[in-house]
Amino acid sequence: MAIHKLDLGEFDEIDYYLIAIHTSLEDYRLAYFINQKLPINLSKSKNEIQINIKEGETNFSRFIYNDAEKEISWNLIQNKNEVIQYKKGSTQNLFSNVTMEVATKVFLLPEFKKVDYFLKIENNEDTMNVSKIQILLNTIDNVSTVYTVSTNQIKSKNNLIF
Repeated sequence: MAIHKLDLGEFDEIDYYLIAIHTSLEDYRLAYFINQKLPINLSKSKNEIQINIKEGETNFSRFIYNDAEKEISWNLIQNKNEVIQYKKGSTQNLFSNVTMEVATKVFLLPEFKKVDYFLKIENNEDTMNVSKIQILLNTIDNVSTVYTVSTNQIKSKNNLIF
């Protein structure tokens, strides 16, 4: 009888680049400008990325483009969002019957709290020039900085599986 072994190291392989983008632009405007600079066509995805935390759940916007010819998937993902909770006043004072709205900031990758968006490029070959992509993204107005994130720095890699 043959024995079959499964090497779990194959599943740990990371086959994507992650580019951090710092900007004050809205997600749809950033996607538009990226489409202008790069030969891609990002479009809003109906499947947003959902994260559940103790305060509640939130959805992060996502713009996608699948290049069937080169077999590359591009994802522009929002990193910052808010969870809004409604709390009723518990003390007996002037504001006891007031419902308070409490907003909590939530991050897709909490170890990168200053990053506004991530550009995830999946199933890439070594032929892709990521530094050229960074230079092109840096030419967009209102983008303060762009850099590649080392996959070793990412602690919450599971949030990037979608």
